[in-house]
Amino acid sequence: MTGARVGSALTDEQAAVRDLVREFAREEVRPGARAADAAAAFPEDVWDRLAELGLTGLTVPTAYGGFDADATTYAVVNEELAHGSLAVATALSVHCLVTSCLAEFGNASHRERWLPEMAAGRPVGAFCLSEPHAGSNPAGMSTTAVYDPDADEYVLDGEKQWITNGSRAGVAVVFAKAVDGDADAPDPDSITQFLVPMDAEGVAVGKKEEKLGLRASDTTPITFDDCRVPTANRLTEEGRGLSAALETLTGGRIGIAAQAVGVARAALEAATAYAREREQFGEPLSEIGAIRHKVAEMSTDVSASRLLVREAARKVEAGEDARVTAAQAKYRASEAAMSTTNEAVQIHGGYGYTTAFDVERFYRDAKVTEIYEGTTEIQKEVIARGTFDTR
Repeated sequence: MTGARVGSALTDEQAAVRDLVREFAREEVRPGARAADAAAAFPEDVWDRLAELGLTGLTVPTAYGGFDADATTYAVVNEELAHGSLAVATALSVHCLVTSCLAEFGNASHRERWLPEMAAGRPVGAFCLSEPHAGSNPAGMSTTAVYDPDADEYVLDGEKQWITNGSRAGVAVVFAKAVDGDADAPDPDSITQFLVPMDAEGVAVGKKEEKLGLRASDTTPITFDDCRVPTANRLTEEGRGLSAALETLTGGRIGIAAQAVGVARAALEAATAYAREREQFGEPLSEIGAIRHKVAEMSTDVSASRLLVREAARKVEAGEDARVTAAQAKYRASEAAMSTTNEAVQIHGGYGYTTAFDVERFYRDAKVTEIYEGTTEIQKEVIARGTFDTR
């Protein structure tokens, strides 16, 4: 059957999506990526084109105007977009985290109100989990949601940090510890997720962070000060928020791993193209053994990382527990992205250290794949725990 998937191969439909996004990334995303990075400004025209292609509805069910992509298609889109610009891929993946939360945990009212518009590209979504002192340990968050029974509302107070799409978002999924008004301190097991319009009173977006890489993707703190949210905007029962977040992040980590593959692949292609053209000692760099061995290692890392991503996606689609494999994919792919971009700069020599070539941006961007949606250290802990538990 032509549409059947065998092993890590893509179905005809998945391959068609890959080809579409690959062409889009090559023709419309990559050309403006360097300027967007230099200006630290997100390319809104690219976002509008993503919407026209239906990609802003990637994880939205078809009943609400979305694509309802499977995990493999989601990974493929992330890889191809990151090959063009990691900033654009990151912005879309966070938007998709929010639509995934709404599709999975929202009620019919939530889905009908928000998903059709988000599938069409606006409002943009933000995922508010991390805090200044609670990144790798979300259970240590201090943002609270105090229930007001008289108004049937929750009052949110706290600060979220490192929020992608912070200044662009129209709606956010916010995680907070639900608190009884009479309680002395929040229960660590009371984390709950809420849907908060960004124009709600008490929501304040802070100054955009100046970052090493991923400069075109805006990252801001968001503060909630006496922000009143109707109980109807609660997405999960009290205390269910953290497990919901971790469930959502398993798919998110597959997406980040795929993005890391895309950046690594871009660096590999740039390095091989340069090595063919640049001559040293009377011959092309591509004929020098040391360079050839670097490229061999880079190519192997890219392929191996992609296979891990595809296996994690397969497990999700089969209904299997993909947490460990997703962590393995993110760990390995992000490490590969760093090593491959580093070698790409090295192969370019002095030119690689200048902004005249894209490899320096790939190198700066790649670092964040080892940090966001779970650091390398957290991924290793997930992998170790899963390994010990299953042996």
